[in-house]
Amino acid sequence: MTTGTGTDWAAWQESWDRQQEWYMPDREERFRIMLDMVEAFAGPAPRVLDLACGTGSITARLLRRFPGATSTGVDLDPALLAIAGGTFAGDDRVTLVTADLRDPDWPAALPYDSYDAVLTATALHWLHSEPLAALYGRIAELVRDGGVFLNADHMIDDSTPRINAAERAQRHARMDQAGRDGALDWSAWWQLAAQDPALAGPTARRFEIYGEHADGDMPSPAWHAATLRAHGFGEARPVWCSPSDTLLLAVK
Repeated sequence: MTTGTGTDWAAWQESWDRQQEWYMPDREERFRIMLDMVEAFAGPAPRVLDLACGTGSITARLLRRFPGATSTGVDLDPALLAIAGGTFAGDDRVTLVTADLRDPDWPAALPYDSYDAVLTATALHWLHSEPLAALYGRIAELVRDGGVFLNADHMIDDSTPRINAAERAQRHARMDQAGRDGALDWSAWWQLAAQDPALAGPTARRFEIYGEHADGDMPSPAWHAATLRAHGFGEARPVWCSPSDTLLLAVK
């Protein structure tokens, strides 16, 4: 998506949003609830850590709703960070950091020692349970007392196999129809990115880092809540869910 004057970063953001909505039609609703909870605990000018920020989807919505907010976006994906960098170029409210969340020293790269809120969406399921638990401990150290962590992601309750199977079948039927109507899936979106002169190099590097797709875990909301409490948070529970996704809130 390149114009005569350069890459159209807004178009890439829009394209990413549409691709993500193909998988998660309730995506905007969970972002709204996420920011409701940030406002409830941190007011209208929070200092936020956008964890595994990707293109900056959370940060964009945060700043639209709270112009006085500041955001630190952290990710390892060079292609998605390139889109985030183009989107927020010149905005001194946003700092982008390249870091691997599996590295125990990644917080050292951050510009602040503490945050009012740490937010993440559709990202941490790439990690297995053991490194995710360790990451939760590091997140707890970054959240100020009274601050919050919110994770919106796929969280599977294995105690309800018939519900899970029915939900999955219906969701995939709807996705198949959307695909026939022209929606881009994950693979098609990345093929498009590889054809853009500004993203071809970063996309190639991205697949060198991650491969086609990471094979993480999707433990239940109860596991996430218990693990967060065990690693420094005082309270944790879901505050929103769809048939396939959960938004879990933890308070320091």
